[in-house]
Amino acid sequence: MTSVTDAATTPRELGTKRVLLVFVGLMITELLASLDSTIFTTALPTVVGQLHGVDDQLWVLTAYLLTSTISLPVYGKVGDLIGRKPPFLAAIGLFVLGSVMTGFAGDMTWLVIGRGVQGLGGGGLMILSDTIVADVVPARQRGRYMGIIGSVMVLASIAGPLAGGWFTDGPGWRWGLWINIPLGILALIAAALFMHLPQRPVNAFRLDWVGMGLLTIALTCLVMVTTWGGTTYGWGSVQIVSLIAVTVVSALLFVRVERRAIEPVMPLTLFRDRNFNLTTIAGLILAVAMFSVDGYLPTYLQMVTGVTAIQSGLLLLPMLVALIAGSVVAGELVTRTGRHKWLPIAGSAAVAVSLILLSTMTATTAVWLIGSYIAIMGLGLGLSLQILVLVVQNAFPMSMVGVATATNNYFRQIGASVGAAVVGSLFTARLIDLLADQSPTDFPGGASSLTPQLVRSLPAPMRDLVVSIFGQALAPLFLYLVPAVVVAGLLLCFVIEKTLSITTELDPADLTR
Repeated sequence: MTSVTDAATTPRELGTKRVLLVFVGLMITELLASLDSTIFTTALPTVVGQLHGVDDQLWVLTAYLLTSTISLPVYGKVGDLIGRKPPFLAAIGLFVLGSVMTGFAGDMTWLVIGRGVQGLGGGGLMILSDTIVADVVPARQRGRYMGIIGSVMVLASIAGPLAGGWFTDGPGWRWGLWINIPLGILALIAAALFMHLPQRPVNAFRLDWVGMGLLTIALTCLVMVTTWGGTTYGWGSVQIVSLIAVTVVSALLFVRVERRAIEPVMPLTLFRDRNFNLTTIAGLILAVAMFSVDGYLPTYLQMVTGVTAIQSGLLLLPMLVALIAGSVVAGELVTRTGRHKWLPIAGSAAVAVSLILLSTMTATTAVWLIGSYIAIMGLGLGLSLQILVLVVQNAFPMSMVGVATATNNYFRQIGASVGAAVVGSLFTARLIDLLADQSPTDFPGGASSLTPQLVRSLPAPMRDLVVSIFGQALAPLFLYLVPAVVVAGLLLCFVIEKTLSITTELDPADLTR
């Protein structure tokens, strides 16, 4: 508890020590979430092959993105109502529980369920990290700190694919998930000890349960439409038409409920702000591009170039290093100059160029060229993503920062969920069809059991055929994303560059724990 003397202290007198202690907890939890997410990307081809679920592999990524997206507004609203720390601790616990469930999964069903539980925790870790920064750091300085947190996340993302490859090629992919148990305990201790954050009176605590339920139904049905439409079921089938109808009806009901809710989970007043709308749409589009590449490029690299899981992790280094550089440089430029509008515009242009280059990949494309293509994307994302969050936070008072950040991230995650589902669905459908057209009986266990190891063991003519098919199935899909990214860049040209605040609304008397 703080003393009466402490309560009279101005925000500036909090000092850097207390802020740095908060950041210790944030960086450890970012390490937890980022390591686990990226460990799984390089292990995915082996995991789905061993569990006989290549044709269901998109659900491994989609389940995590779906549940993390659904949970975002809830964490944001609860954090605004009672403070960030209790939901933050709960998010860590859920994330670790999901990791344990996934690590012990014996089939694809339990693997997907475990990833869903992970997502419930991961959504909280993601959104609360951003809002905790807003609690303790003024907007003008926030770019630097968010750049540091982003760098920790990316550094973990560099280690993650390497660790995932090492576990997959060595003791087994499950150890990459079980390692979250000690990391989770460390994160819980660090958050409990170091995170002294504002708390708010609990007597005002009212959750918009109806709104959250309708939002969950709408998003779940939307993801199912984009996942199954045109592949598992025809677009005119009863299943898809019914899902579209439920999506529209639940979305309309959600808007009606939010207009009357006392504490709406997603206040409609947010959408009256021009900057919020523009950056939210742009963030959604960039998330589609990012997760489409990040989710399936490791599989492409292992299948097409013949590298091992750990080598595919190393091949992601150019993208991750460039993302670190872009994030840190963007944060420093904003802190020193206060100018921020041009950064995400330039970043969107870089992402579009990267997608065009990635769409030209073939089985004979040099690995160093692929590395340079994804480095351009990493630089663009580094210049864009954290700055878009900063613009949103600067548009609203602190009492709405949590829900504003959560809503912005919610739509970004919709982009990630829908984008990964659409690209994954198209990729899987094209892959299965092409493999079936060639010679499905030549593969032990069928096409759904293909692993990188199995492909490498095939006779040269068959191996070359499979490699060619993987390239045909994925690379052209990247070109389809370019027009949307161009639109994102154009929208950001209309953002109003508001002056960044140099103070916070944090009262030291609130720092009771």
